[in-house]
Amino acid sequence: MARPVQVRTLRTTQQFLEHLAAIDVELPFDADVRVDGPLAHRLQVFGRTAGNRFAILPMEGWDGTDDGLPTDLVRRRWRRFGASGAGLVWGGEAVAVRADGRANPRQLAISPAVGALRTQLLDAHPDPGHCVVGLQLTHSGRFAQTPRVAYEHPYLDARVGPVHVLTDAELDDLVGDFVRAAVIARDAGFDFVDIKHCHGYLLHELLSARTRPGAYGGDLEGRTHFLAQVVAGVRRDAPGLGIGVRVSAFDLAPFRDGVAETRDYPYAFGGDGTGTGIDLDEPDAFVARCEELGVGAVCITAGSPYYCPHAQRPAFFPPSDGYAPPRDPLIDVARLVHAAAALRRNHPGMVVVGSGYSYLQEWLPHVAQAAVAAQMVDSVGVGRLALSYPELPSDVLHGVALQRPRLCRTFSDCTTAPRNGLVSGCYPLDEFYKARPERRVLARVKRA
Repeated sequence: MARPVQVRTLRTTQQFLEHLAAIDVELPFDADVRVDGPLAHRLQVFGRTAGNRFAILPMEGWDGTDDGLPTDLVRRRWRRFGASGAGLVWGGEAVAVRADGRANPRQLAISPAVGALRTQLLDAHPDPGHCVVGLQLTHSGRFAQTPRVAYEHPYLDARVGPVHVLTDAELDDLVGDFVRAAVIARDAGFDFVDIKHCHGYLLHELLSARTRPGAYGGDLEGRTHFLAQVVAGVRRDAPGLGIGVRVSAFDLAPFRDGVAETRDYPYAFGGDGTGTGIDLDEPDAFVARCEELGVGAVCITAGSPYYCPHAQRPAFFPPSDGYAPPRDPLIDVARLVHAAAALRRNHPGMVVVGSGYSYLQEWLPHVAQAAVAAQMVDSVGVGRLALSYPELPSDVLHGVALQRPRLCRTFSDCTTAPRNGLVSGCYPLDEFYKARPERRVLARVKRA
């Protein structure tokens, strides 16, 4: 495959559109981004009013304390999320509902201390009365420090070493942990919680647990039993708290060196059995199930950063544990955009938040405005880019020219650093992280 073209080299509208045509990709696109355009429209979600159609997507930090509490680095990140001006903060941080659910030794764990993060975020927000803030609740499953899985997996088990398949009784207990965490989030003032079903973590894995016996496996009703139990518990113990679900709407086979390990892969939720294709029939039924349960919004992502990162985090420069993109990353951006649009079209009553937009760089506002205008998505999520340039939503909404030197160029240092035990941050573009001693360590890691 020819080396993909870097988006930063596509300096004009014509160049960008010609490149999309050359790689046979269709994306919605508005040449002129308007201050009073669709991105500035308000959105009703979780019984609140978001002031615009931008969302900040959740991060998994590697910079909390050893016992899962926020540090100054975490607080700085949340203040910057607030300075974004985004109308919706989807989760802010991946917070483990209990200690054994942490993916890394410095990930946040649920505690009343998360309330101060929300306060600092709103203090930094230009319109705090129209900022809807949630907290993402998670258990990392097979990617936790002590792997816990939904079922035995012939490809993924070998990647993480010995695993323990959770019993139904253990999942019953974990339901209680999610509900208790939601109560803490409600008491801390959060507008909603995200019951995380994405990126290969435990609840995402439950969605593909077709071979699992008992209440939590088998047909889709069984595979969503955990979510139904959590929703019922939250309704009972934290009435009035909104509930969202971030879901990997499709998954792929594990990749090595940019190539799928198999072409016979029945384990993917939203997959077509080939390991590389998608089938949205079950994800569509999942969104319908969310509607039945009273979930207020879904955030659409895909795959897992551990075994198929190009599916949800398209990058020109892969992280240290990744691989060169198997095709032009804009193809995977478009696949995410159109998957969200298909689910939004089939469920017009559900608020749908999109992902994958950071790779668009200069062209993010143009595609985002067109996607919202076409009702392909209700809110446009900003992920990695919020680390280098959190104020992008505010700049777009106020007609300020984009600050090109701060645009995320998908260098992947925000992933390579934590994969090597360093705190997370944007080392190439954020002056604060440029000055930290970890940058020199990271440079040695990358050379090696």
